[in-house]
Amino acid sequence: MSHKRVAILISGGGSNMVSLVDSMTGDHPARPCLVLSNDAGAGGLKKAADRGIATAAVDHRPFKGDRAAFEAELLKPLEQAQPDIVCLAGFMRVLTGDFVSRFQGRMLNIHPSLLPKYKGLNTHARAIAAGDIEHGCSVHEVTAALDDGPILGQARLNIEAGDTPETLAARVLTYEHRLYPAVLRRFAGNDRTPVLLP
Repeated sequence: MSHKRVAILISGGGSNMVSLVDSMTGDHPARPCLVLSNDAGAGGLKKAADRGIATAAVDHRPFKGDRAAFEAELLKPLEQAQPDIVCLAGFMRVLTGDFVSRFQGRMLNIHPSLLPKYKGLNTHARAIAAGDIEHGCSVHEVTAALDDGPILGQARLNIEAGDTPETLAARVLTYEHRLYPAVLRRFAGNDRTPVLLP
């Protein structure tokens, strides 16, 4: 069988990228074809290279807010890699509608909240401040609106007394590392039924 090609976009250490890459073995319907970052110093690039995956970096800073120009450069290594699926894994740049529309229906993102709650940043602090008893993470299809789009998976956990944004973030991350690979495997097999972890 021919495997789906997956490109993964990162901005930092790439822990979610590693969990995705390491899951794509055996009878998995997909394989990684590129890890791309907006920071040449991102720790995840070395982790990907050590696993034999092609890497590329396009520094966003020289573009000084010209998102269209930055995205034009970002597209070059992506178009060379010809991915079937694009996974955002801790990619910290907001993408324009033009960019997203090129990959409509085949671009995924993981977000550390139970969407539609807490789009954007500082999700853990916001959940604690709201007095929520539950928190978690979501994988969704990327659309032009930030942290929007059909939800393809969620993992839930309880917020405990004494939790700080840091302790909560660390626990949520362990769920992210289980949820994202499970969603990708299902999605790559053309199944969009949401994955729900307790």
